[in-house]
Amino acid sequence: MQRRLSWLALLAALAFGAAAPAGAQVPPSAAEVLAYEGVHQAAWRGDVARLKTLIASNADLEARDGRGRTALHVATHARQREAIRLLAQAGAKLDVLEDDRYDAVTIASVADDPATLALLLSLGASPRQTTSRYDGTALIAAAHLGHDEVVRRLIAAGAPLDHVNNLHWTALIESIVLGDGGPRHQRTLVALVDAGASLRLADRQGNTPLQLAKARGYTAMIDKLKAAGAK
Repeated sequence: MQRRLSWLALLAALAFGAAAPAGAQVPPSAAEVLAYEGVHQAAWRGDVARLKTLIASNADLEARDGRGRTALHVATHARQREAIRLLAQAGAKLDVLEDDRYDAVTIASVADDPATLALLLSLGASPRQTTSRYDGTALIAAAHLGHDEVVRRLIAAGAPLDHVNNLHWTALIESIVLGDGGPRHQRTLVALVDAGASLRLADRQGNTPLQLAKARGYTAMIDKLKAAGAK
């Protein structure tokens, strides 16, 4: 049993989230921010006037920092929504991936930033991309973290409900196995179930969402899954 718990803890660390080790989503460090120039500096600061000047001078909006982040990625990390809007209107690519294969939609989702997410989606960013080294999605990342409002927004925007990442987990499964069973993860699970997420897709060991919830004693989740017809 202890070995199984350790394995789950390792997978939890490896999946999306702020507590994950190298390879997970990494915001710009203080040193990186200090070194930023041009569009990256203006995007991080939300300096719209400077950004307009740079755009007018044909600055490269797709220039990358040392981790492959564009100005759009940087503005998303910094929650600089006016900078995001201006970059998008100037033709910046909305769905580009940085070196760890995160896009702006996933960055906002992991950051539990529904306002920035809503803006990105309204500008045409896709909620359907496969992102990260785990071949996941923004929805899986948000479900793992219990970001229930973000989950609802992604569902409404057409995020794939039943995408299976390379850990063989769906968003519904991650809301259970990487959640704490608390209110936000419960609301996340309810949103996914009500939207029609598959109750039958199982993990690599063949465990269904209901079986996984039972193994953890997550009573509210068990009740919701049973009411929806889960086996």
